[in-house]
Amino acid sequence: MARLGRLSKGFLRPGGPLPRPIRPAGPVIAPSPTRLRNVPDTPRPRYTRAPPVLRFKALNDPRAADADAGSRSSRGLARDLGPDRAAACARLRALARVRRRYGRLFLALPLLLVVLADLRIRGDRLLDLSGKHAASYLGAMVESAALWGLLLFAASSRRGASRWIAALLFVTLATLSLGGQLYFHRQYATYLNLDATLFGTSLSSSLFGQLRADGENFLHSVLPPLVLAVALVWLGRRIVRPGRTAGARAARLAAPAAVVAAFVLPCSYRTVQASTPDVIYFHAIGGLLKELAGVQTTAQVRPGLRTPPALPRLIPEPGPRRNVLFILTESVRADATCSAPAPAGDGAAPADGGAGSAACPGTPRIDAAAPGRLPLLQMRSNASTTAIGLAVLWSGLQPIATREELHTAPLVFDYADAAGFDSAYWTSHHMMFANSRLYVQDLPVSHQCGATELDPLADIDLGADDRLLSAHARSELLSLREPFLAVAHFGNTHVPYLVDPEDAPFQPALESKAPDDNEAYRNFYRNAVYRQDAAIAELIRFVRSSPVGERTVIVFTSDHGEAFREHGQLGHTGSILEEEIRVPGWIDAPPGTLTAAEEAGLRAARDEPVVHTDVAPTLLDLMGLWEEPALAAYRAEMVGRSLLRPSPGPAALALTNCTGIWGCAFKNWGMMRGHMKLESRAWDTAWHCYDVLADPREQRDLGPAACGDLPRLADAIYGGPAGSVDVPVHLRDLAAGPRRD
Repeated sequence: MARLGRLSKGFLRPGGPLPRPIRPAGPVIAPSPTRLRNVPDTPRPRYTRAPPVLRFKALNDPRAADADAGSRSSRGLARDLGPDRAAACARLRALARVRRRYGRLFLALPLLLVVLADLRIRGDRLLDLSGKHAASYLGAMVESAALWGLLLFAASSRRGASRWIAALLFVTLATLSLGGQLYFHRQYATYLNLDATLFGTSLSSSLFGQLRADGENFLHSVLPPLVLAVALVWLGRRIVRPGRTAGARAARLAAPAAVVAAFVLPCSYRTVQASTPDVIYFHAIGGLLKELAGVQTTAQVRPGLRTPPALPRLIPEPGPRRNVLFILTESVRADATCSAPAPAGDGAAPADGGAGSAACPGTPRIDAAAPGRLPLLQMRSNASTTAIGLAVLWSGLQPIATREELHTAPLVFDYADAAGFDSAYWTSHHMMFANSRLYVQDLPVSHQCGATELDPLADIDLGADDRLLSAHARSELLSLREPFLAVAHFGNTHVPYLVDPEDAPFQPALESKAPDDNEAYRNFYRNAVYRQDAAIAELIRFVRSSPVGERTVIVFTSDHGEAFREHGQLGHTGSILEEEIRVPGWIDAPPGTLTAAEEAGLRAARDEPVVHTDVAPTLLDLMGLWEEPALAAYRAEMVGRSLLRPSPGPAALALTNCTGIWGCAFKNWGMMRGHMKLESRAWDTAWHCYDVLADPREQRDLGPAACGDLPRLADAIYGGPAGSVDVPVHLRDLAAGPRRD
């Protein structure tokens, strides 16, 4: 028994403590002495303590113990746990092989999702890419694959704090880049790029105001990428599970380098946006960070301080004595109001300005306040940006004039002052909006106010309440010395639109910018125009009932229109298509304030295409200054004509939202002569030509040749369609020297 004890001790755990004797329930069969004598005396391996079942077998059935010991191998725990556990280990080994085989493919899944989303959003444009643009897109795909693949690989690690940092970066960047681009494209039919980023952040108060107003739709855009990114990290930790190899460590170290590279590597963000949306986003944010760090990457063009020349004394020509009230509104498109008076007896609004005009539902009170106005039914702006529109309306210059020309040219206020007119500029716009105060702070006017003078807490987008502006103008108008030029500039129809919920006839109306709510959002806008109608009509009625009313000519238009996804974009500055540049226009002149020839000229312009470059000449003509010899040099720079005179025929006019007074948020430009329009947007590598009279919705592209010599003239001005030019020719001198004013 002593030898048996030594044998069991050595067989189970040589050198270890003597195990506790096992007392089996049945009889113990002693081994044969001969078998014990044949056990070789060899060095005893140091086994770990055997499980109780094996210890029992070792003491009671040495042959079974030998068989169990021989079945052990290097396959891990399964050598001791039976065939079921061995099969489980085999399945785990098979799963490991699958992971190694398909884990790399899983890392390419983020790129696949990005490209599929891009195809869904703008597949038609991507299919048109060729040559260098197609190569640019392929390069962006490589960049995108490296960024997301490396981040997801690092986030899929089995342990370590770095995997949580990588996961946070992966989820955050995917949510912002893809969700942000999805939201932006739904608004503007293009992706957020560097130009739009610099534009938006320079108006940070406006930007955050828009997010507050449309935060729900922003969340709807970013939630799907957020959920998908979290799911990819969760799956990655079950499918990829990188090991501790040298290659895995190198990939983890490369992940942060890929993030940095995404923000600094160049991409095709202007030319046709020939990159994946995430790469365009990272380039835009990288450029913004450079700007914030003091490394300028592009010109930030905003209105600056004017330095107009000293004009000589101007003598108005003999004619009717008249004052001029120029009423200018914001973002009102032609079909949101009515330029022509409602026909008598056709449901016209009552004289007291109450609502109810079936013929003029958008602005019934203006319709009633100026029933004798002479309409300009084909009025268009030269741009869909307020700053550009004001410069054109007040100077008469084209938007392609140089920055120096736009800041040194006299404005209608300067001409009026030189002619002895009293002047006023009242606006409900916020003067902090894009350096507006600099441009108008030195106007030679006796009366001036902005939004903060009307309301110290005025919103930067909406400005002060238009009703406050109307009341302020009424309080000061009679103190103006005759003759006078007064400009009343209303702003509550700027996005996000000021609406009176208690007086909003256009329903259903929603503030949501979601594509599915487009028509309800358009109604929301129409209710803002309807609210503003009351404030403007009140000013018109006051003028007409005042002592100066019979000598005051009222001119009315809007700075630009507003898009509601007719061609994909929402709001303004996105294009020069009809929804953004066709605006209302009319002139209301009391009897005796126009000569017969002037009235005939104005009536002849009713259905002719007229443009905002015609407004300054018309205002000068109303002040009796259009033929003043001292203005010959300035008049030569104006391509427009006075609407009080016979038309000399249509001229070729530039249309653009990229100018020396306001930079490109979105590249778009073209030309117009009469009813033929040539246009292009950021992704267009060819010109589009439309006949806006025959096709007012611009659904039929006639091809560049149909616009005659306009493509040749436009190529000389801009360098080509917007999608084929990084910086238009007329702005290249400005782009060479970035400005911050």
